[in-house]
Amino acid sequence: MPVSAEEGGVSPAVINSRIISNFRIGSSEKRFGELEFVGGLEMTSTNVDFGGLSALRYLDSGKEFLGVTDTGFWYAGRMQRDKDGRPASIGDFRLAPIQSEEGTPVEGKWNSDAEGMSVSGQTVTVSFERIHRIVEYALDPENFASTPKDIPLPIPREELRNNRGIETIAYAPASSPLQGARVAVTEKSINRAGDMFAAVLEGPRKGIFYVKRLDDFDVSDGDFLPNGDLLLLERRFSMASGVVMRIRQIPADSIKPNATVDGAFILQADMRNQIDNMEGLDVWQAEDGSTRLSLISDDNHSIVQRNLYLEFRLAK
Repeated sequence: MPVSAEEGGVSPAVINSRIISNFRIGSSEKRFGELEFVGGLEMTSTNVDFGGLSALRYLDSGKEFLGVTDTGFWYAGRMQRDKDGRPASIGDFRLAPIQSEEGTPVEGKWNSDAEGMSVSGQTVTVSFERIHRIVEYALDPENFASTPKDIPLPIPREELRNNRGIETIAYAPASSPLQGARVAVTEKSINRAGDMFAAVLEGPRKGIFYVKRLDDFDVSDGDFLPNGDLLLLERRFSMASGVVMRIRQIPADSIKPNATVDGAFILQADMRNQIDNMEGLDVWQAEDGSTRLSLISDDNHSIVQRNLYLEFRLAK
C-alpha cells in the first residue's frame, strides 16, 4: 500500500476532469487578444490534499508536469491529449509533501506557503511567502525526497509584505539580455510609488527593479517567452466584478536594475469566461513549434471555487 501524503510519502490521486471546449461561456470564439484558446479542464479529486495549486511547469512538450501547492505539497502528473492535441484528462497524478532541511514535511501554513516555481535542468527553484524565502531543490518527480538549499533573498525582507511576497520565479532564456537568469516578482510588495518589487537574481542585470502596478491588479505568476519578454499573470477580485485576470508582456530589454517596467496586455478576461482564481502560468514549446501558455487556478480548498487548467496558443 502506498504511504499517504499525510504520512510523508507519495500519494496517488485520481483526477476527474471535465473538458472545457470554449473559453468564452456560450461562445465558440477561439481568438482572445494575442492568444488562441486550445482547451481546458475543470479538475476534481477525492484526495483531500488536492487543491491550492500555485504553480505548474511542463518538463517536456506538454506531457509530464510538476507543480507546487500553497499548502506545502509537490504535485506531478501527465497531461493526456485527444487526437488534435487538446487537453483531455490527467493521468499518473501524485502528491507528496515538500521536504524541510531535516527531511521531514514542511508544516504549518506560515512555513509551507509555496507560491512560485520554475525548473531548469535538474534544479527546481521555489519561492515561499509568509516566511519569505527562495530555495532550490533537486528535480525528483518520482520520490520528491529532495531537501532545500536556501539562496539569498534578492529583495530586503522588510519590503516583503505578509501574504503578498514572491509569487513568481522564472528562468529567462539563455539568449535573452538576462542570459538565463532567474527573475522574482512579488504579488503586492510595493515601493513608495506604489509599484511592485521584483529582482533579477544573477547575471549581468542582477538587481532590484519594479513592475508598474495598474488598476489594483496583483501579480500571481509569470514566465518568459522564447524572445526573452516576460509574461506576467495578474488578477483582481471585487464583489462588483468578481474575478478578473489578464496577462501583461514586459519587453526583455526593459528589465534592468532600478527600472520600473510596464507592457501591453495580450489577454484580458472576466467572469464571462472560464476563469477562477488564476494562480499559475507556464510558457512552453509544443511539438508543432507553437508557443503555448498554460494557466492553472487555485481553489483555496473552497467549494465555491474551481481547479482549472487552461491552454492557449500564441497567435502568429
